[in-house]
Amino acid sequence: MTQDLRALYEEVILDHNRRPRNFRRLPEGSNRHAIGHNPLCGDQLRIDLRVEDGVIKDVGFEGAGCAISTASASLMTESIKGKTVEEAEVLFRRVHDLLTKQGAAGDLGKLQVLAGVRDYPARVKCATLPWHTLEAALKNTAAPVTTE
Repeated sequence: MTQDLRALYEEVILDHNRRPRNFRRLPEGSNRHAIGHNPLCGDQLRIDLRVEDGVIKDVGFEGAGCAISTASASLMTESIKGKTVEEAEVLFRRVHDLLTKQGAAGDLGKLQVLAGVRDYPARVKCATLPWHTLEAALKNTAAPVTTE
């Protein structure tokens, strides 16, 4: 990865950490939730979804975490709003592959910035926590999610 590209990726991560999108608890009408926790670094978050007719109509998240965890959650919420549950599940697998495997995961648009996290193996769990929590919310799993 070139230095210019790395700087751009870092700027996007910092922007989403400073001004996370959809950082809120959903008002009435949310019908799927999940809680995620990374005990090693202390990241905690809650994902709320409003799913209607198989489409994610609204999404919000709350919690406290490092810059990578917060940015990943922010980018995730932007990318899944308006998608079907099935499309969000496919996106989860593609982003998980991007973060955990070498090689291309296809064009992920803005989510491609998360690829830089692979260079910091200890931070991969931070970036994947929101995605695993999303997966649990999509399945309406009651047990808290952990990346440990």
